[in-house]
Parts: sequence; structure tokens; C-alpha cells
Amino acid sequence: MATKRAGGALPDGFERPLERVLPKAAATKLERAFGMQTLGDLVWHLPRRYAKRGELTELASLVPGEHVTVVAKVRSVENRDLQRDAKGRPRTLTSITITDGTSELDLAFFNQSWRKDDLHQGVTALFSGTVGVYKGKRQLAHPDYELFDEAEGIDAEEWANQPVPIYPATATLATTKIQALVAQGLDALGDVPDPVPDAVRRAQKLMPVADALRLAHQPKVEQDAYRARHTLAWHEAFLLQTYLLATRDWFDTLPTAPRHPGRLLERFDASLPWRLTDDQRATGDEILADLASGTAMHRLVQGEVGSGKTVVATRAMLVVAESGGQSALLAPTEVLAVQHLRSITRALGPDLAAELQPTLLTGQMPASERKRALLRIAAGSARIVVGTHALLSERTSFAELGLVVIDEQHRFGVAQRESLRAKGVHPHTLVLTATPIPRTIAMTAFGDLDVSTIRSLPAGRSPIKTFVVDPAEQPQLFGRIWERMREELAAGRQAFVVCPAIAPGKLEGIDRDEEAPEDGRPQPPVDDVTTTLERLRQVPALVGRQIAPLTGADTTEQKDAVMRAFRAREIDVLVATTVIEVGVDVPNATMMVVLSADRFGVSQLHQLRGRIGRGEHAGLCMLVSATDPLSPARERLDAVASTLDGFALAEVDLEQRGEGDVLGAAQSGGRSGLRVLRVARDVSIIEAARDAARAVLDDDATLAEHPALRLAVHARLDPDARAALVTA
Repeated sequence: MATKRAGGALPDGFERPLERVLPKAAATKLERAFGMQTLGDLVWHLPRRYAKRGELTELASLVPGEHVTVVAKVRSVENRDLQRDAKGRPRTLTSITITDGTSELDLAFFNQSWRKDDLHQGVTALFSGTVGVYKGKRQLAHPDYELFDEAEGIDAEEWANQPVPIYPATATLATTKIQALVAQGLDALGDVPDPVPDAVRRAQKLMPVADALRLAHQPKVEQDAYRARHTLAWHEAFLLQTYLLATRDWFDTLPTAPRHPGRLLERFDASLPWRLTDDQRATGDEILADLASGTAMHRLVQGEVGSGKTVVATRAMLVVAESGGQSALLAPTEVLAVQHLRSITRALGPDLAAELQPTLLTGQMPASERKRALLRIAAGSARIVVGTHALLSERTSFAELGLVVIDEQHRFGVAQRESLRAKGVHPHTLVLTATPIPRTIAMTAFGDLDVSTIRSLPAGRSPIKTFVVDPAEQPQLFGRIWERMREELAAGRQAFVVCPAIAPGKLEGIDRDEEAPEDGRPQPPVDDVTTTLERLRQVPALVGRQIAPLTGADTTEQKDAVMRAFRAREIDVLVATTVIEVGVDVPNATMMVVLSADRFGVSQLHQLRGRIGRGEHAGLCMLVSATDPLSPARERLDAVASTLDGFALAEVDLEQRGEGDVLGAAQSGGRSGLRVLRVARDVSIIEAARDAARAVLDDDATLAEHPALRLAVHARLDPDARAALVTA
């Protein structure tokens, strides 16, 4: 499929550049603030909520530093003369107090005394600005506002209840200005072809997309907004599912060399010190069928931390190697790539490893080693290649690339994955993720892949107990953590201590929003590796123990040296950031302490916890947080402590945070195509849209009879937009 820029791009009128619709200055502001370039971008910038003129905003909930839009009533007005400026000119301050009936907020206008004529006592208006603090009181300085004057001939009750759209806004573009610009855009929109076929629209009782957009921006009653958003959500779901299913159909047409299992796989299976689990066996059978089919496999394997996805991938590599093909495993970090190479080499054993020559390729390797690796890859003697982005380099060529394995796929954009696939002739693709994916996201983000799931863990995995500890409320228990760690170390085992930051103010690898406290209160300082390392070396229970740091800021050589020392038990306690989140396999590590645990997401905590309990001894995970016991952050921590089921936690994560956080964003920088659709809420819409899209494609595989749909799929739901739906 041809591709185009992500965003609100749709056919015809939607594609018109903003500069042809709005004044150049306004178009420039919209592009700077929101990346808007087309009329489609503007009219798909939908209100985030609706206010009513008869409803006042709770002013007590406003947080300093936030850009807000509130509906309030003017309580008092005061004009004061200030000292003249340096040139002797008079200065005035107009102070206006607005209220919601309970709380108050001050407005400040300098040298604009005429504002008292607009904002006199009793007037209700929409105010937009950034909340500041002056002399201990919250205020808005020079806010934008829109008066709610009753128009003649309009019923007072109707006027009071009419929804007022509140838009995602910035300090330079208030919601009132955006409302006016959107109105101009809607006037210029005209008639646009609807990509949803008439038959589908009638069956689902949807309105044309242009009508729905107008109603979403300019509803007369609250029900108008609901009706419009239902149509727009359906529209998005249908386009997305059509794109995903068409992509899947396209993969099914790509011919590639059939690959069949043989002696290599038999020898490998016979050498395994354990039996494959039922899930591993079932997933392996699905992959074997794909490899033998003669068309390119495009499969996602999701599984719990430690569920054996690497073993499944290795078995697939052996099938490809049987007929002389090569496999490339792309990992997001050098630490993970090295870990994979060691795990695969160890699993193969000395004989198979000598035949297949597993080879590492990273950008940080010494030039001489990299040159030797490139030669082995180009010659085809390296049947299994593990690497980072260096695999994507133009200098890297394969003799016969038959299988591409993408690990932790959310770390890569579509363009990166496709550049690796392009080094072979329609190679099979196997995508791995250790982050369990809720069913709705799997259907939405991975609808073009076959999905295999490994739920059961191999025998020998030890249980992990998880506890939440509040240092302020439970100081004795917090102190006991280090005594408990001393006991683990005395028994010959090792421990992790995880921090969100490398050093004070230098956060790393967290998936929470650090600038938006959930309850509006100041957050406690974030624990960091530098400070924690110094503190732990002074803890009496740990004196004399080898404690070392590991962060993403370390060089490749430093990371590798630290991990080798940790595996060799030369380091007792590793104080690290999320650099250990994936791929670190040290069976002797049995205890983990996560400091400032509320700064991490549910799935991320589950991933971190999976670094312990990988051997014969039980694991112990302590989540340390001073967050309010009734806060959503504490709910997340309690959820993690209550279960080891990553799939259940993935659903909790989706329910709590919504897909905006759970899906994350692609490294390619593409924006998500979802403006209205919410995968946690709109399951029935997604399922119905998928059925409708499948029926349309079954009747018209190339969409030749649906030109508007064909154009919309090509233009709007391009690979980069789709990549933005991938789990973080």
C-alpha cells in the first residue's frame, strides 16, 4: 500500500493546506502548537469535553501551572492605580474575583481598566489561562475569556444548557480562539466523500462523517455530541480495521521459500533439559505451519516474563537454518542483544553453536570485531544473527535472510522493521513481546498479525511475593527491608534495587507522566541511583557488601562489565534504572526493591519483577512508595502486589490509564490515528467494525468499488500511524 503522513489526512477537502483556509498567522500557530497542516487536522481536533453555560467549574480543583478553561461568575471588580512606570506613564491593575459559588479565583489585568466594562459583577463567562500563584492565592493573569451573553429570542433554559466545546489548548491558543478557527474550517469544508460505504452506514445508523464533525464541534444539545462521537468512533474503527485486514491479506500473498523442520530441530529438542510446555508446543506448531506454508509468516508471540519466547524463536531459527537460511533477531538495546546471544548459544550447546555460528552485531563493537561479524553474515556462515540497530545499516547484508525476529517490538518503528525485512526476499516475521496485550488492543493494534499466546511458565520458576511499603506510614517495615536483604545475601543470593532516576532530576525509562501529579499535591522527591548507591553503602545491614550501579548513561563496556560481574556473583546488590527491565537473566537474584514505585506503570513493574524468581529460590519484591493510600497510584501498586498474572495486570493498566498511555507512541514519531475511539470502552464498536471491514474486503479485495475508502485507508492509516498504537 502507498503511504502518507500520519494524522487527520483524509481525501479531498480534508487534504487542503491550512494556509488556504485560515490566515497564515493562525495556520502557523496551529502547526507550532499541534502539528496541524491540513484542514483535516483542524476539524479532527475535537473538543475534549463540553461545558454548559449554566454549570460552574469547581475552582478548588485547579492546580498551579496547568492551562485551564473554566466557567465561572464574576463576584467583584476592583481598579487600582499603580506607581507610574520608568517613563512616567500611568499604570493600573484591574483585579477581578470569579467564583463557582464555593471557591474563588483572582483574575489580573494590567493597564486594561476597560475590562471592568465587560466583566462586571454577575457576568458569567468562559475563562482560559495558566494558573499562577500570587501572595498565596491562585490567579489567572490576562486570561482569554468569552462572555455568556443571552442572545435575544433564545430561551434562557435552552441557552444555559447549550454545550460549549472545550478544546485541547495551549497558552498561545486558548479554547475560544480554537473554537473560532474550527468554525472557519467547517465553513470551508464543504461536501466530502464518506469512506464508510453507504450500506455499512445505514446498517449501523451512522451519519455522514462531515455531518458528524460539524455536530461534534457545534452541538445544540448534549445528545448531539454523543451521536456525533459515536459516528466518528465507528468511522475510526472501520478505517483502522480495513487497513489492518487489508495489510494482513497482503502478507498472505507474499511468496517465500517453504521451510521444513529437520535434524537441527530434532537435535535441539533432544538436548533441552526440560520439556516444552503445552503453550510453547502449540505456539511452535503454529509457527512450523507458517514456515512451511510458502507465504510469509507475520506472527506475534506474546508471553509472560520467562515464559520461553526465546526458546520458541530459537526453534523457528533452526527450521530456517535447516535449508541454509539465516535468521536475524533485532533487539532494542545492546544489553538485551548480548543476553539473547548468550541464551541462544547456551541453549544450542557447543555442537549446534559451532555449526550455526550465532553472531552478535552492534554499533558499539570494536571495528575489527564488527568487520568479522559482517563478513560471516554476508557469507551466510552465521545462520543466527543477533543485533541492535546495526542490523539495519546499509553495510549489513545477508546471504539468505529467511526469518526476522523482532524482540520488544514496541521499541521499533515500522520503517526500521521493514528495512530489516528488505534485506531478504519476503522473509518470515516473528514479533515477540513480554508485555501481555489486552484483547481489545491486540484486535486494534495487531489486527494484521496472527497472535500466539504463551501463558504457562516452564517448570522450575519460583513464586514471587510482592509487598507495598510506605516509608512514612511503616518506618519499621521499611527499615526491615535492608535486614531482609542482608538475609538473602547471607544465603548466597543477590538483589536488585530499582530507581526511576539516574541522578537527582534525571529520570530514565519510566512510563508515568512526571509533570502531572494525580492529586494536585507536591510529589515526594524521586529516588535516584546516585543518591541511593551512597545511602545503601552506609546501611549497617549491607556494610561490606559489593554494591554497584547500572544505568542507561553507562557506556556499553561499562554495562557489559557490570552484568558479567553480577552474573559471576562478584556483585551482591545492583542499583539500577529500568535498563534491567528486559532481558536480564540472573537466576541467583531473588530480591528486588523498587523505590518511588508509584513512578512506574503496572506493566513496567511486572516486567521489572520478572527479573527475580528465575531460579530455584523464591522471589521477594518490595514496592516502596509514599503515595496516598487512596490514590490511583496506590491502586496500581496494590494490583501488582495482588497477582503475578501479567494478562490480568494488562487489563488493569488499560482500565486505569487508558490506551493513550498503555499503547504508547512509536519511535518513528507518528501520531496515533485514534481521535475518538477508545479501545477500553468501545469493544463492541471495534468488533462490529472488524466484521464489517472483513465483509467489504471479501467482496472487494482491492477496494476498487469503494474509492473513498481506498483513498482514506491509504492516506490516513499509514504504517507510522499504526505504529503509534503499539504497546509501551
